[in-house]
Amino acid sequence: MPMSENKARALRGELHYAFTPELVKARRRCAEACQRYSNSGGVSRRKHVEIWRDILGDATPLPTQAPTPEADEELFVEDAWVEPPIHIDYGTNVKLGKNVFINFNCTIVDTCLVTIGDRTLFAPNISLYSGTHPLDPEVRNGTQGPEMGAEIHIEEDCWLGGNVTVLPGVRIGKGSVVGAGSVVTKDVAPYTVVAGNPARKLRDAPRGTNAAETSGALAAMERDKQQ
Repeated sequence: MPMSENKARALRGELHYAFTPELVKARRRCAEACQRYSNSGGVSRRKHVEIWRDILGDATPLPTQAPTPEADEELFVEDAWVEPPIHIDYGTNVKLGKNVFINFNCTIVDTCLVTIGDRTLFAPNISLYSGTHPLDPEVRNGTQGPEMGAEIHIEEDCWLGGNVTVLPGVRIGKGSVVGAGSVVTKDVAPYTVVAGNPARKLRDAPRGTNAAETSGALAAMERDKQQ
């Protein structure tokens, strides 16, 4: 079925109408999938991944089931870990990389594309808002008026602390850290630490510390595997 012009405008971030039957249906589909995910309880890792992909509208087939639960979990080691509850508008406009972790109570308004890069970590209560509304109240006009948006891109190896809010049109550069409670209104340069409302640069992110090795944490994990 061809995409409507209204939906195409939404994806481009242009003024569009969100309460058309097409877009209402799409949000309801996602809301129901999010509810299933949030209520999934102690299901297997395979089932969690299956329901998560349903939220995103990802029809990629799951790998053939392994003979043991442990081996089966290994098949999904690079899939995102997403702790429920999760709240997303459409789902189909969210793209996650490998080894992403999203802690509980994340909200993603994916009016436009939202991407989250490999190995990025989210603390609880993160909000990503790619949708926004006109400032002119006569144009805004409640549920009868148009809205708009801009893409959000969070690159690889980022860490967002608790209660961070990211606004439309923001790109957070590779390897950056956003302090808890921050509101990110502008792009964040790669490998920087920012915090505040609005978020501002505090310092460069440290690199090359090899702390996993020098602290003994990696060696401890290797010893545990041998037991």
